Amino acid sequence: MGMVIASSSPAVASRCLTIRPGLGAAASQNVTDPRLGEKLLDRLAAGDNPREAMSAVVAGHELRDYRQLTVLDSTGRCAAFSGAGALGTHHHLEGDGVVAAGNMLAGRRTITELVRGYERSTATEFEGRLLDGLGAALAAGGEEGPVHAAGLLVYREVEWPETTLRVDWADDPYEALCALWDVWAPQRDDYVRRALDPAAAPSFGAPGDL
Repeated sequence: MGMVIASSSPAVASRCLTIRPGLGAAASQNVTDPRLGEKLLDRLAAGDNPREAMSAVVAGHELRDYRQLTVLDSTGRCAAFSGAGALGTHHHLEGDGVVAAGNMLAGRRTITELVRGYERSTATEFEGRLLDGLGAALAAGGEEGPVHAAGLLVYREVEWPETTLRVDWADDPYEALCALWDVWAPQRDDYVRRALDPAAAPSFGAPGDL
């Protein structure tokens, strides 16, 4: 499971993205309340499907008009919500195993191209597909104003994120995020191996490294 995000606001990935391995992923956007992603995943853990989880969280949240929420479970089912007070041009899109949402957009096409870019990507790694989706969204107009932060979060076979990369403030956060992925990609699996089997893990040549 993975998530990718970009915004004009700083440190966007730290506030908006939540994944629980084997269960699901959730995002709280617009006027962000980070607690809502956790509440959506709590509902999944209690047995709700994504639509039931979304309905319950939205119904119980008095400030729902300010929020934009997405949730995806481990089977690929999803749900999305955009409150009446979502900022500027906003849109959300539910697909098969994918859900996307945005606000303050240059146009609704930004979200359509986010999903299309992800689905049509020929990248060999899941992270690359997510980045291709974000690149397509930005090429389609992105946010109405300048984008300054971006992030990527991916869980695979272990209970911690195998990829968690953030650009909290930059003139071109997408380019910076892609550069981070280029550095991380060839080392990702080795760092997992370091956790699971240190004796078999390779050395990276750093001073003092065994």
